[in-house]
Amino acid sequence: MLEHIPEGVGHALHDVRPGMEKLVWADPALVAVPDTIRLTSPAFEDGTALPVRFTDDGVGISPPLAWDNITDAAAELLLIVEDADPPLLSPLVHAIVHRLTPAPGFLTEGELSTGEPGVQIGRNSYLRTDWLAPDPPTGHGPHRYVFQLYALGAPSDLGAHPGRSAVRDVLEALAIARGRLIGTYERR
Repeated sequence: MLEHIPEGVGHALHDVRPGMEKLVWADPALVAVPDTIRLTSPAFEDGTALPVRFTDDGVGISPPLAWDNITDAAAELLLIVEDADPPLLSPLVHAIVHRLTPAPGFLTEGELSTGEPGVQIGRNSYLRTDWLAPDPPTGHGPHRYVFQLYALGAPSDLGAHPGRSAVRDVLEALAIARGRLIGTYERR
């Protein structure tokens, strides 16, 4: 969708970005939550570019993720993926996954794109319940896609398809550990 924005508009909006300080990760109620979960991907290293196949310029499937170092006190895990750099006032939510088993685990490549059974997916910013592939405007510069995994100290009781505000409320009340992974992408 954003690939249709003319490159000149992308350049003009270069400085319009919510930034890392507007992510769920930066919520004042969550900054004291220990950053102890190790979140990785076999497809990209932290802080490096996402392979094109995971973006709207490729097939747009979700990347594989793996995690470990989960506290024994965790009742469930919750993942939220946000773009810190859209030309908007707030981050763009690319995926929400909740009710993940509180143990070392993984999501396979494309698992959020195909609605695999057993994966509880919330609403992205386009109100869909799947992976929203990165789609930054041409000329807007690099975008940071922040994969944030939280351990909850009690079951979340979120509905079937929660949105960002419901997730934020649950995290403020129940998060006991967290980890993150950042992938970047720039449409040239």
